[in-house]
Amino acid sequence: MTAGTFAALGAGLVTLGAGLGIGKLASSAMEGIARQPDATNKIQTAMLIAAALIEGVALFSAVICFMSLSAG
Repeated sequence: MTAGTFAALGAGLVTLGAGLGIGKLASSAMEGIARQPDATNKIQTAMLIAAALIEGVALFSAVICFMSLSAG
């Protein structure tokens, strides 16, 4: 396998992990809002902050994958 294959595989895994993480986060937030509608603003704020952190980690990991492609 070439370095490009590993970089593409790594980028795909990063995307899959971020998608699953944000999906689980949104699902849990919607359940929380359904159970406690009064806490909607607090739940949404926490969800957006967590989603931004997940996206940041995913972007950083994808950049590392593509940097390894150019280094290899």
